[in-house]
Amino acid sequence: MSLRAAPKITPGHGTPRAAAAGAMPRHVAIIMDGNGRWAKARHLPRIMGHRKGVEAVRRTIEAAPDLGIEVLTLYAFSSENWRRPADEVSDLMGLLRLYLQTEIAELHANGVRMRFIGDTTAFSTDVIAMLEKAAALTAGNTRLTLVLALNYGAHDELVRVTRAMAVEVAAGTLAPSAIDATEIEARLDTAGLPPPDLVIRTSGEQRLSNFLMWQAAYAELVFTDELWPDFDKASLARAVAAFGQRDRRYGGR
Repeated sequence: MSLRAAPKITPGHGTPRAAAAGAMPRHVAIIMDGNGRWAKARHLPRIMGHRKGVEAVRRTIEAAPDLGIEVLTLYAFSSENWRRPADEVSDLMGLLRLYLQTEIAELHANGVRMRFIGDTTAFSTDVIAMLEKAAALTAGNTRLTLVLALNYGAHDELVRVTRAMAVEVAAGTLAPSAIDATEIEARLDTAGLPPPDLVIRTSGEQRLSNFLMWQAAYAELVFTDELWPDFDKASLARAVAAFGQRDRRYGGR
């Protein structure tokens, strides 16, 4: 696997954790890309790539705490994924249901707290109920916080936040002069979580694809040619090691 550093990005708003070269990431976010290409290379239907991708999710969750990661955010289903063929969307929804039915008990037993970001109101009532049950069951766990981004898009998130703040301003409960980065962050889907220190994208693509665009303003980016179904503990360890070589200055010098 080759790891390639992204070009430097200009810091934006946010409250990043101060870190020097050699520090380990507290919050890692992953754009899980390449399931379809993995399946195509093996002359398999796309759903087989997605199923193998679930196995990579399991391996990554198991590996994260051993690498000192406190929060792991996975881009599981974007707000743009609804545009995929109907049969593929149906397959993805079936996999989500299966995951919630079969994995949550083990995650809970292993001390994993579940959290979900994105506009989950778009899902069917049974899926919404499963999400709520998983979050409630695991709420007290502390070994790892697993955040699944479902029907998530950073543009949509910021639109929802802006609308909510506009309602508050109209109601007189929020002064326009009080709106700052802190007020916005308190209303983001990720409120209460540390910003991501490291964003990893698999499959060789080098873009954020509408993922955590506010939160990742100061994140280090690592891109790997490895397809998501092949991602494992060693892959995660290499990305974390690459992060440890970065000198995070946040524009201060």
